[in-house]
Amino acid sequence: MESLLVLLGLIVLAIPVGVVVLLIGHVRLRKRVEQLEQRLADQSGPAPKPEPEKPAQAADTPPPVEAKVKGPWAPTKPPPKPSRETQPSSPPAAIVMREDRFAALFAWLRENWFYAVSALSLALAGIFLVQYGVENGLLPPAARVFAALAFGAALILGGEVVRRRFGDDEDSATAYLPSVFSGAGLVTLFGAVLAARQLYDLIGPEAALAGMVAIAIVGLVLGWFHGPLLAAVGLIGAFAAPFVVGGASEDPTWLYGYFLLIAALGLGIDTVRRWAWISVLTLVGAYGACFLLVLFSPITEPGYLISVTALALMAIAIPVRRLVPNHDGPMIAEIIRRKKGAPWPEFPTRLAFGAVLLSSVILSIHWADTSSEFWLSVGLFAALILALILWASDAPALQDMTVFPGLGLIWFVLLHGFDGGVVAQSFAATYAETPEADAPLTVSILVVLGAALSLAAAWRSFRGGRYAAAWAAGAVTLAPLMAIALEVGWQPASVIGAYPWALHAVALGAVMVLLAERFARVDTGYRLRPALATMSALSCLSFACVIVLSSAALTVALVVMVLVAAVLDRRFVLPQLSWFVWVGVFTVTVRLILNPGLEWAETAPLPEVIFAYGAATLGFAAGWWVLRPMPRPTAVLLLESAAWANAGILLSLLLLRWLESLGEGGAENSHWGLGLLASIWLLLAFAQVQRFSLGGKLTYARYALAGFFAAHALIRLGQALGPENPVLTEFADPVLGPGIVNTLAVAYLLPALITLLSLWRLTDVPVRLRQLGYAAAALLLVVWLGMTIRHFWQGAGGMFDGNGVSQPELYTYTMALLLVGAGLFYQSLARGSDLMRKAGLAVIGLAVAKVFLIDIAGLGGLIRVFSLLVLGLALAGLAWLNRWAKLRHSSQGAEPLDD
Repeated sequence: MESLLVLLGLIVLAIPVGVVVLLIGHVRLRKRVEQLEQRLADQSGPAPKPEPEKPAQAADTPPPVEAKVKGPWAPTKPPPKPSRETQPSSPPAAIVMREDRFAALFAWLRENWFYAVSALSLALAGIFLVQYGVENGLLPPAARVFAALAFGAALILGGEVVRRRFGDDEDSATAYLPSVFSGAGLVTLFGAVLAARQLYDLIGPEAALAGMVAIAIVGLVLGWFHGPLLAAVGLIGAFAAPFVVGGASEDPTWLYGYFLLIAALGLGIDTVRRWAWISVLTLVGAYGACFLLVLFSPITEPGYLISVTALALMAIAIPVRRLVPNHDGPMIAEIIRRKKGAPWPEFPTRLAFGAVLLSSVILSIHWADTSSEFWLSVGLFAALILALILWASDAPALQDMTVFPGLGLIWFVLLHGFDGGVVAQSFAATYAETPEADAPLTVSILVVLGAALSLAAAWRSFRGGRYAAAWAAGAVTLAPLMAIALEVGWQPASVIGAYPWALHAVALGAVMVLLAERFARVDTGYRLRPALATMSALSCLSFACVIVLSSAALTVALVVMVLVAAVLDRRFVLPQLSWFVWVGVFTVTVRLILNPGLEWAETAPLPEVIFAYGAATLGFAAGWWVLRPMPRPTAVLLLESAAWANAGILLSLLLLRWLESLGEGGAENSHWGLGLLASIWLLLAFAQVQRFSLGGKLTYARYALAGFFAAHALIRLGQALGPENPVLTEFADPVLGPGIVNTLAVAYLLPALITLLSLWRLTDVPVRLRQLGYAAAALLLVVWLGMTIRHFWQGAGGMFDGNGVSQPELYTYTMALLLVGAGLFYQSLARGSDLMRKAGLAVIGLAVAKVFLIDIAGLGGLIRVFSLLVLGLALAGLAWLNRWAKLRHSSQGAEPLDD
């Protein structure tokens, strides 16, 4: 039975060999037949021309040759070299993932699938020979390994013989056969070495690595002479060999070195032949093999992290064949705003971009189980960032990909603290058991690392270039972002104290001040870089204030930062500081309205409220005065609108607090409290309306904010006019104050005056919005006037509508209507406003209707007489006024009453 198994194994190995022998024999026979046919054609002379009427083909005309199906590795015709005037408008030929490439691959496999099967069969034969050959002990493990090595060497030798004698290009009959043999031989050699180390433990990891280096060198040399099929077969088989061979190892970390070696082999082959898709296949196989290894052996995570970082660096250096990268051309980020006709990024740039992105994602989402893994990840991130900044300083096409490891480092640190990683837990528990423990240096080390990376980016910016400002932006944001990530995820102030942690932010601010001074010495014209560093310094100081100051003090500190930015802009001409002013105004407004906001202002100590809102008003007004002579329309308008809004909000809050001190009602359940809240929201809405003229991309955001604030104001006014109205609700909060100066004016007159004043002050308000504002203000004025008259005659206790209407009150309503109508009528004549004249006539008509329909029936005695008398005299006076105005403004004389 054992002899039978041996015989079957030999037959299995002989099948692919027999197929190869038959193919070679067929190729030789076909070549000899073609040579004989050519000799016969030369001896017989030129063939006679066929007659026109015979459609059949001449006898000696060679049959049509079927079109050859080119594989996906067929070299693409290079595009014509563009002239200096024109640039290529299509992607370069090195783009790999194209539809025509996939179509060519499937077409080639359909026509030549037996080559792929043959390569797979030979490779598996070699691996199974070393793994399963004579499994029952007929051959010792060493003999099995040597047999596999001999089989692999024989395949490579056979492939070289075929290539040298018959060729390997697509025009030869032996196309792809040398690649099939040599590729299967390389896989077999790799499998033999792996089995000797991993399966049989015949050699140590050093000898195994040396053997694989030698095999890789052989494969590299072969790849330069063979077609891409050899590279593809060798790469796929080499990456799959460790998983096919199997075996057990306590620590298979050394396999990462093997995968990196295979990756170097594939990239090294393609860096000479420039097939492009071989490099993509190499990186896909390397990342996939490393992932599968760490998936089945989690103890190898440190090696996995180092490997993916090394793959990114290899993808940068090997394709350009330089120890120091020199990638030229456009960056990947530039294709976002690519103009028609502009060149596309080169293939090495795209390859490096994908590798750096993938490695950064892997490092950032990796969960560090131990402290050493955490610091290893941080160190690898720092190494990758420094490599792209310093090592790749002569590769302008790689500049944009520095963002990926930078953001990945910030995210990794934030997530580790936010989810309670081992290092964050150790930091938080520093003083839990030993109050006298030494101060932890974890967050300090991370902050120093962020500062070092920022200084490296600043060095890159000092070198100049097209994107020096972008490097400056990265330099002034990386370290502050690291501090913010620590604050959000780690909360260092709860461990080391607020003031020591704030000193870290102050130190970063000092670093940014130093960068601002250095940039200012270099930049004499366009001063973007010193402005960015100045904004970063102000942000760091603001961050320090956030850590140590209370709510009111923090708001004041942020206002001071905005004022300082305005002063620095005025002194050093830094127009980019308007961005900081914009952010500062927005932040302070959010703090004053939302967090801690109006709820805090209702209950906080009154001096703190006055301190916060008063400082915001005075600070924004001072900033507006400082920047007013400068060409800063955006910052000036923002500061002006914020100053007006905060001044109104402060007065409203002071009035609210005073009324609440009287002990009756509150902001949420009284007509005057709701009116004050509506006034605050109206001020905020009109502040956004004032900013409509700025235009830009935030226009629709300003529309949305204005609508949001106005909707809040309308809701509050609706509550004040409805459920909390003392006339409509019997148990509503009473009216406080004397006859005219009372809470009715706070609830209804104040919002109307704010609306009228804002519409008068703002000249760029849309016409439709202005008309709606005037109509709403007029309605509030009417309500206020009517309720004030009722309060004058009925008092606070008789405001409810169920108490009826007294005769003096009814008469006063008539007099008020007549006075309002007369005033509108006079103003219409003075201003020549037809709309105002119609409004005055409508009010007068309403008064006339009231007298004849209500007053005559409701009044009695002398009051009825006086009501009709006043109405008649008023109408007579208005008629005389109308006549006088027409005579004064008319160019013609007075017309007689009768002819």
